Amino acid sequence: MQTSQSKEEKQLDASLDDLIHHVRELKQSIAGFIYKLENDYQNISWPNMMEHFGVLSSGLSTTKRLLKAEKMPLLRNYVLFPILLSPDRDPHLEKLTEGRVLAFNHEVVPDYLRTKPEPEVEEKVQLLSVKASSITPEVAQKQLTALNKITSNILDIINASSDEWDKDSSQKNSLPPTSVPTETATLIGAITKGTKLRRSDSQGQMQPGPQMGQMQVQQQQQQQLQPQKPMMPGTGIGRVPSAIKTNIKAAATSHPYQRP
Repeated sequence: MQTSQSKEEKQLDASLDDLIHHVRELKQSIAGFIYKLENDYQNISWPNMMEHFGVLSSGLSTTKRLLKAEKMPLLRNYVLFPILLSPDRDPHLEKLTEGRVLAFNHEVVPDYLRTKPEPEVEEKVQLLSVKASSITPEVAQKQLTALNKITSNILDIINASSDEWDKDSSQKNSLPPTSVPTETATLIGAITKGTKLRRSDSQGQMQPGPQMGQMQVQQQQQQQLQPQKPMMPGTGIGRVPSAIKTNIKAAATSHPYQRP
């Protein structure tokens, strides 16, 4: 009898060790995912979110398979009850629970050793179960179709908003344009070839543009305001007045020292 009990106890200890190992891995995955959501949420994309959810889902499935395995004894056949309750702080319990439970007192025991939900939660679950059982399959199908439609619309809105956010972020990151290529080409053509500085009339002749015509009018006004210069006889060239005064004397009296 003792041998059979020792075998069951060893099997229970080994099964509990495996269960604790899988639960610890699942807890680490959840803690890492929460840390990324709180501290590195700007760099998380939708594929990364789905990958993390896939890891968590596989961890839960592995834990369920372990509980249903043949080597795992039925834990419902065992009773867990507290041996000692103390309001004082327990360092060993604090280390085992990683600081979550500081003391095993009357306030903590009902929450950690509870085998059923709280009365309020249990009542809400029962109301939802009764309401779900009273719905006919046709009504349930209509509600399911409406829910799928709402979900698809929300997904379309999210995708459209995501595209707009990506477009806005790309525009913010790109430098604003400092020039217009068409205006630059027009300016270069005007400087090098005189493009668009003259315009043609209806008969096909080139007419000076408004700026060129204004310059010609100003030149004509300046010519009219300037005094006319006298023309030299026999030539069409005007004589330039000299500003130097000359005194011409006879050749006989030009020498100051004459010989007797």
